[in-house]
Amino acid sequence: MVGAIIVVTIINGLAIASFVVPTPSMEKTVMTGDFLFVNKFIYGPSTPQVIPILNIPLPFFRFPAFREPQKGDVIVFIFPGNRDEVEATEFQYYLKRCVATAGDSLEIRNNHIYVNHKEVFLAKNGFYDSSVPEIPSEKWQTFPYGRGYTRDNYGPIRIPKEGDVIPLSMSSLHEWAVFIQREGHKITSDGNSIFVDGTAVTSYKVQRDYCFGMGDNRDHSLDSRYWGFIPEENIVGTPVVVYWSWDTNLPLSQFLDKITSTRWARIGTIIR
Repeated sequence: MVGAIIVVTIINGLAIASFVVPTPSMEKTVMTGDFLFVNKFIYGPSTPQVIPILNIPLPFFRFPAFREPQKGDVIVFIFPGNRDEVEATEFQYYLKRCVATAGDSLEIRNNHIYVNHKEVFLAKNGFYDSSVPEIPSEKWQTFPYGRGYTRDNYGPIRIPKEGDVIPLSMSSLHEWAVFIQREGHKITSDGNSIFVDGTAVTSYKVQRDYCFGMGDNRDHSLDSRYWGFIPEENIVGTPVVVYWSWDTNLPLSQFLDKITSTRWARIGTIIR
C-alpha cells in the first residue's frame, strides 16, 4: 500500500494528474463532473505539493518548463487565496483560462476583454450571460480592494511581472499589502510611512511573474477579478482530455443512478 502511494505520488507530481471539475465556471469548455487528465510537463514537471489522499504538504521543486503559460491556455493551478487572505484557508486546485500574462495590460469594457489595448477572443466556447445583472455593491468585492472595478467593467490593470516597480503610498497601501505579504514580506505602516521588512519604502519590486485567470462562463465565475493574480509558480498544468464525466452530486449509494448519469459523449473530449 505504501509503495503504491509513493508511485502514484511520483507520477502525479512529474507527469500527469487528474482533476475533477467542481463548478460550472468553465462551461461550456468543460462541464461540472468532468474528469480531466492534466499535462504537467508543459509548464515544467514538479515534485508533488501534497501526498495524495492525505493532503500532507511536501517540499516543492519545479523543473524547467517547456514553455510558459500563454494567453488562451486553460490552466489548473493552486488557489492563492481570497482577495484579503495572505494564505488560502484550504488547499484547492482551480481551473480557469489564462487571459493575460505577466507584463500585459488588461481591461474589460462592457463585457469585452482587451489585452494590451486590443480586443481578444480567447475561448471558442466562452460566453457571458446578459440576463445576469451587474450588482452595484460588487465593486467592493472585486480585486484590488478599493478600485471600484466590476465584473463587466474592470481595469485597466497591469499583470505584475518580475522586476516591476510598484509605487507605494498611504492611499495605495490597502491595494498592495496582501500582494506583498504573499511574496513573503512583512508590510506595516505607522500612519505616515510604509515599511517592508522593517525598512521605510516608497516602492516595491515584484519578485515573481503572474497571470490573470477567468472562467469561460464569465458571469458565473469567481476568478482573478475577485481574488487577484495567479503566481506562475502556482500553475500545475493544462488539461488535455475528458476521461470520464458524470453527475458528481449523486452519492455512490445511488449507484445505478450514478452510472446512468454518465455523459458518454463527453468522454474523449479534447480541451481547448
